[in-house]
Amino acid sequence: MKLTTKLMAFSAIVSASSASAVELEVMHWWTSGGEAAAVGKFAEAWDASGNKWIDGAIAGGGDTARPIMVSRIIGGDPPAAFQFNHGRQAEELIEAGLLLDLTDVAEAEGWADIVNPPNLLDACTVDGRIYCAPVNIHSWQWMWLSNGAYEKAGLPVPTNWTEFSESAGALQDAGITPLAMGGQSWQQNGAFGVISVALAGTEAWLAVNRDKSVDAVMSDEYTRVFEAFGAARSLSEGLNVQDWNQATAAVINDTAGAQIMGDWAQGEFALAGEVAGEDYSCLPGLGEVGVLQTGGDAFYFPVVDDAEITAGQKELAALLLSPPVQVSFNSAKGSLPVRGDVDLTTVNECTQKGLDLLAAGATLPAGETLLSPDTVTQLNDLMTEFWNTPSMTAAEVQSAYADIIADAD
Repeated sequence: MKLTTKLMAFSAIVSASSASAVELEVMHWWTSGGEAAAVGKFAEAWDASGNKWIDGAIAGGGDTARPIMVSRIIGGDPPAAFQFNHGRQAEELIEAGLLLDLTDVAEAEGWADIVNPPNLLDACTVDGRIYCAPVNIHSWQWMWLSNGAYEKAGLPVPTNWTEFSESAGALQDAGITPLAMGGQSWQQNGAFGVISVALAGTEAWLAVNRDKSVDAVMSDEYTRVFEAFGAARSLSEGLNVQDWNQATAAVINDTAGAQIMGDWAQGEFALAGEVAGEDYSCLPGLGEVGVLQTGGDAFYFPVVDDAEITAGQKELAALLLSPPVQVSFNSAKGSLPVRGDVDLTTVNECTQKGLDLLAAGATLPAGETLLSPDTVTQLNDLMTEFWNTPSMTAAEVQSAYADIIADAD
């Protein structure tokens, strides 16, 4: 197998016994325009190493893709690599011995010294062994606003959630949907989480998601969140889209005022030629709480009975965290690199806001690192039911939310 110069020191691990290129099928759910451009950077780097990237994109997002990936793995036909989020999504696969141990790669490449924040590598670690390669930092804690929509409505761009809420009526009068929201359940629950941090505060959010406190769910702070989320339902009326990037497109096209969405939305703005600070604005923590969640994406590698493929998997894992690949991928994706030692002097002002929060230690763990996939699914279902059922009261959903948290693991 042909090794890149960067990885020559890693030859004892990856066993360069073959001169032929290694073809690796890589499964992921990055199918929007911005996401496809970003994952293309990985493919380009792998192909440039003399190997071959076989793209296994699955449309429909993680909720659609993860079951397909798991089915392939447990059915004995695994891809060479697959994307999951940082956190607990791969727990059962690791416990079953189906995923490749990457500890030797991590030690050879010094991941413990370069991955920042360290909890991203912790999320890949089970019983002291490392099973995934973290590739980015993504945070849900953002609101994206259309400068053009606010100019059309004759309003200044809001600087926080309160100002946004107060601007909604004027936007509607100008024929603009205030809040772009797609139809998938993870979008509603994700937006609820952002509003929770902004309005209830980080300690209350941690009490619910980390400590599984029913009292925190039923507190006055969280009552305010459920009421605000209920009031926001009317702000998305008139925009009927399903996918998150379709909602982002409404902000790009100035037909919607804002969207609560993770920083992956920046990939869509970049693809459309939008300039941060000119065409769109961004509010971490909805402008209410300066905080960044440190979730993101990681690649796992199924165990296969093929020494050459296994060597290729380990080479790819190392390549994904190499400095030039980290910069090219994350610049296209809108995320932050997991390496704290790469040059990001050319990033836009929204990415710089994220970097400043990261440098200041103003971070929270991602919800998927604290809650099991089953709990997340239950909350997704509940919050999309609430969003789409105007007759459902804030008090009703608050009580149902508390019941789920009471049984959460």
